[in-house]
Amino acid sequence: MAKAFISSRTVNGATSFSMLGADTAITGNIQASADLHVDGSVDGDISCNSLVQGEGSEITGAVRAESVRIAGLVRGSVAAREVVILKTARIEGDVAYDALTIEQGARLEGRLSPNGGQMPPAIARLPHAEPELILPAAAE
Repeated sequence: MAKAFISSRTVNGATSFSMLGADTAITGNIQASADLHVDGSVDGDISCNSLVQGEGSEITGAVRAESVRIAGLVRGSVAAREVVILKTARIEGDVAYDALTIEQGARLEGRLSPNGGQMPPAIARLPHAEPELILPAAAE
């Protein structure tokens, strides 16, 4: 079994990069001035300089950063100057951006809004909803 870990790299006395391992689950908001790489799950809002989300990662909460690279599941709004949504990504929420790249195969259930050079003043967290059970119609 892989170990859960949170690590950071320091350059000249300043933390520049932090990583949440695949087996790490965090409940609560994360605020960092550093770049952040998330491979685990976060149930809370994230505010950082730059966010890279791994393919198997889940974030339930709002994301706010200068740049965001999403490969996993995000249930919440995303606000960043530069947003890259990879083909393995699934976003259930609105995305506000200055520059946007979406790979073919990515899934987005929400609205896209250009920032116009300004970050939105606040980010909204989506309420957690249980998936609905949809049954096929009975054959007549």
